[in-house]
Amino acid sequence: MPLFPASPGPYMRAWRRLRSDRTAMVMLVYLGALIATVLLLPMAISIDPFRQSLKDSLLAPGSTGHPLGTDQFGRDVLLRLIDGGRASLSVGFAAVTIAAISGGLIGLMSGMRGGWMDSVLMRLVDVELAFPGILLALIIVTILGSGLEKVAIAVGIGGIPRFARIVRGSVLATRHELFVEAARSIGASEVRIAFAHIVPQVLGPVITIATFGLATAIFSIAALSFLGLGAQPPAAEWGLMLSEARRYLRIAWWLAVFPGITVTSVVLAANLLGDAVRDALDPRLHSKAD
Repeated sequence: MPLFPASPGPYMRAWRRLRSDRTAMVMLVYLGALIATVLLLPMAISIDPFRQSLKDSLLAPGSTGHPLGTDQFGRDVLLRLIDGGRASLSVGFAAVTIAAISGGLIGLMSGMRGGWMDSVLMRLVDVELAFPGILLALIIVTILGSGLEKVAIAVGIGGIPRFARIVRGSVLATRHELFVEAARSIGASEVRIAFAHIVPQVLGPVITIATFGLATAIFSIAALSFLGLGAQPPAAEWGLMLSEARRYLRIAWWLAVFPGITVTSVVLAANLLGDAVRDALDPRLHSKAD
């Protein structure tokens, strides 16, 4: 046993702090259970969210075999929520991945190179920031066409500026640290310095922004599908389900309430988890108790 055991790294300390936050753990468990349900349940049992039964149309919640009721075509609302969750969450994660990788590389290149490249890249980012996110996504989807794949690209492009600016700021604060200068002094290339020494230092802010970005992406995807630019019938997607429920609000409230609650709860859980992750990764909150 070593005389002086190694102290936990910053991410281990952040995880310990996150575990002590009851709200964060509840949100994490909720999101994990939701993701596991929408991904694994269709593999474990055979479900058909597209099966129609007109004689069972608009059954109220609690009906035999339909705990959340049925829609205008007799399709089970619960099964469509599960199938729609797989679409919404997968597209949301894809959009955040596109934004994180593209924005991270732009911010890394801008912060490392500086000079005219920094100026050009940041001015392009500023131009994109001039457009509201949903408006920019609408423009991109209009150009590319409707469909969930196009929506993922549009929402991902809309999220690039946040990652680019955060990564650039972190790189500017890190690139003159002693460990970076030591690596440069022994002949390490700029590419190796960037990916081996600087990228691990900026992962914290990226993880935080990605958590918030997931909530924004899911909300944007639902909004675009609600407007008819995302998923197309007969697909099951939360925003599309809300759009189709508008005609039946007076006679079938559950068609709008359950998808609305699902979208709201997921966005709220992701935002609360993002708050907790930001606090856990904040170095100013480190203490001797860590």
